[in-house]
Amino acid sequence: MSIVMRIRRAFPATALAIPALLGGCALLQGEPEPPPEPALTQMQFESRVVQLEQQLAERCDVHHQLLTENANDTRRLTADVREVGSLLRDIRSDIDLLADEPVIIPAQCEEDAESPLDNKEILGRSEWIGLPDVGTYLKARVDSGASTSSLSATDITRFERDGDTWVRFKLALGEDDVVVEQVRDEWIEAPVIRRVRILQAAGEESRPVVRMMMTLGPIREQVEFTLNDRSHLNYPVLLGRRFMMDIAMIDVAETYLHPRPEFPGGRPADEASEDEVMDDDENEANGDES
Repeated sequence: MSIVMRIRRAFPATALAIPALLGGCALLQGEPEPPPEPALTQMQFESRVVQLEQQLAERCDVHHQLLTENANDTRRLTADVREVGSLLRDIRSDIDLLADEPVIIPAQCEEDAESPLDNKEILGRSEWIGLPDVGTYLKARVDSGASTSSLSATDITRFERDGDTWVRFKLALGEDDVVVEQVRDEWIEAPVIRRVRILQAAGEESRPVVRMMMTLGPIREQVEFTLNDRSHLNYPVLLGRRFMMDIAMIDVAETYLHPRPEFPGGRPADEASEDEVMDDDENEANGDES
């Protein structure tokens, strides 16, 4: 008995598939084999290797760039975390301080509100002034109690010029008054802008008022002066509140806060301290203006 018959009797279901398998094998054995791929030349092989190396290098570059970006992001995040931690520590410290001290809420001020000191110069009770039109410096007492400023003058002579009233005068100075010596006895001329009445114990007096350019530190203003003889007083110039209004304030604890101006023939400003003696406050017996 053949082997095939024995298999059929022993394994009837399997026996049915045997002819099909044998037939398939016969078909496979009968099909022609595909032709072999042609072998690569040396140049093609090297080109392929170079191409693969370039692809690998590009992938490595991309990977390295991603790693670098991740490292930078990590450093930035670490720095941010540290900064947040520092801020939190500061906040905790402030909270601890506030817990021990009362909270004071400052008053809200309008942005356009100005301090009384804004744009005002601080003057001492004594200052050096300059008279550019005369060419000299003089000591001045600063006194808000007086209304109009006063300049020590003598030989006051009235005359007319072009229909206007003028006066001619000299500075009334004592031997100890500090001045540019060459102008001590010079004549000064100025138009009279008005006259003021002065009430004194001895009676009423009328004084001419002239306007002259005056400097005091950074201040340069046309100032109205009454003319009268002050040679018996400590200061040849008195600066009143009309001059100071809106531009200056007095610190009575200070003297000579601003440098002495310089004029041809006068002494240098850095030598002014030798002439800045601390005179006692004089008693102005000039009366009141009306």
